[in-house]
Order: sequence, then structure tokens, then C-alpha cells
Amino acid sequence: MKVDAARTHARSGIDFTAAGFGGAPIGNFNHPFTDTAARETVVNSWNMGIRYFDTAPGYGNGLSEYRLAHALREYDRSEYVLSSKVGRVVTPRLDAPTSDGQYKDIPPFVADFDYSYDGVMRSVERSMQRMLCDRFDILFIHDVDRYTHGAAQPELFKQAIEGAYPALESLRDQGVVKAIGFGINDTDVMTDAVRSTDADLYLLAGRYTLLEQEPLDEVLPLCEERGIGIVLGGVYNSGILATGPIPAARFNYALAPESVKETAGHLERICSDHHVPLAAAALQFAYAHPSVLSICIGARNVEQQKRNAELFDTLIPQQLWTDLREAGLVRDDAPTPES
Repeated sequence: MKVDAARTHARSGIDFTAAGFGGAPIGNFNHPFTDTAARETVVNSWNMGIRYFDTAPGYGNGLSEYRLAHALREYDRSEYVLSSKVGRVVTPRLDAPTSDGQYKDIPPFVADFDYSYDGVMRSVERSMQRMLCDRFDILFIHDVDRYTHGAAQPELFKQAIEGAYPALESLRDQGVVKAIGFGINDTDVMTDAVRSTDADLYLLAGRYTLLEQEPLDEVLPLCEERGIGIVLGGVYNSGILATGPIPAARFNYALAPESVKETAGHLERICSDHHVPLAAAALQFAYAHPSVLSICIGARNVEQQKRNAELFDTLIPQQLWTDLREAGLVRDDAPTPES
């Protein structure tokens, strides 16, 4: 499998490359990027054949959108797919902090959650200004889940269904965007969204991986039935499926608990028996589901991007998937590359 392999989403007609460019790192996620280094990662992705680029206002207070836009300006807009997100309105504010914990050295703006109809319209207008564009291919309602909002999630989800989603429907009707949906971290919230709307696409982060296959219970079959496309993020579960169960392994943006390390170690040992990197199995397992259109990967540098391309292209023997099923690590109903 190559990073530039293509899948077409029938409902929207959008063509996706197997690998997508995840824009969080160039918004200074965890570590600052220079503008030059950010541009280099975008250009390298293009040269590798990647044509799907994802970003969001929440990635560094608009910094990711700004940097991605300036790097993509030299290319024909019709030759790539661009997604961003709504749900945060980024506003300049005097003495605003230039770090929010995860994002470092960011513009002095404040990102306020706003899932109202008008808030979405303001968010999209400002994203267009930062991105120097007049349209998007995809817009996702961002982070309307418990992971982000805790106890406030039900009320904000209601606001998103009643306000943000109709706003995106209007923009789709106007031709401002081709496809609309949700970018979500929680499987059950995604299930609620699928049942509450007729969205085209979902960006599901970290919930369908070699370590987490619960979406097979209900929401992925629903997506197959309705022709809903899936973009997957976080297929390494924040790191542990890329690094293996090292002492500092990360899972869900925190240090991995011992139970997760134990499972990851079991996965790694079986992969090693077949001379396959754990990370290659993680990528190719995620992409094997027929509803998955692209794997969105954030990389810190060109070397990581090249490594991810190698992992996509790694030959994996069918016996590996058989062994993982027999060990109870891959569910019987999980599609794998040989199937």
C-alpha cells in the first residue's frame, strides 16, 4: 500500500489519498515549529503524493491554518482536498497567553468554543481569511465530545446539532463546502451524531486502532450501511503503537497505563515474529476497514514522514493477521488487509 493510493467517497465524490497530512504539529503542538520547517513538511507531503490536508482553528489559535495555506498556495487548488473544522472562534485579545498547555509559542488569540449557527459562520469566514481560500472540501464540527468538555458535553452537543450542523448544511447548499461532518474523540458520541444527522464524513481520533476496536460494535456498521466515510486520526493511540511499550510510552495524550503496555507488548511480540514493525501493522489495520478513506497522520519532521511512508508500504504476511486473531488481539469481525 502506498501513501498516495486513492479511495473515492461515493456520496461526496471526494478523492482521498491513503495518507492525509495532519495539521496539528505545524500549529506548534507540544513543540514549536519554525515557519520554514512547517512549510518543508507540507511540501514534502506533496512530493510524496499526499493530496489530503487537514487542519483546524484550534491547532495553535489558527497558526496551523495560516502555515498550511501559505505552503499550499503554490499548488493548484483543484489538485488537493482541504478540510478544517468549526466549533472554535479564534479572536485577538490583548495580553492573551501564547501557550495553552499543549500548543507552544502561538498567536496572542483566544479560542472560544461556539457551536451556534452564527458562531460557525464566523469561524468559517475567519478560517477562509487565514487560509486564503474561498471554499473547503470538508468541514468538521470539532471536539463536541466528553474528552474535551466533560460534564458540559451534553448541552454543547445539543447546541452543535441544533446550530452548527444546520449552518454547515447551509454552507454545503451554497457550494462553500462539499462534505460536512464531525471530528470526534469518543465512539459513543460519534454514534449519537450518526443517529442524529445525515453527515457525510467523520474524523474519528484514536478510537479505531489495534488497541481499540469498539467502533465495530455499532457505529462502523452504521457508517457502512449509510455510505458515511471515515477519516481516522490517532491510529498510534498517541504514540504507543509507534514506539511500543517503552517506559515513556504515550496513550491518549498521557503516559500509558500498565494494562495498555501489556497489550501493546503482546502485539509487538507477534509482529516481531513476522519481522513486521508494530507501527506498520497499526497503520495497515486501520486502513483495511472499507469505510476508512484516509489515515490522517501528524509528523514532527520530514524524517518521520518518510518513515510513515515506509510503514504504509511494508509487506505484511497474511499469517500475522491470523496470529493476531488467534491471540484475541484482533476481533473476528475486524477487516484486515488480507480480507
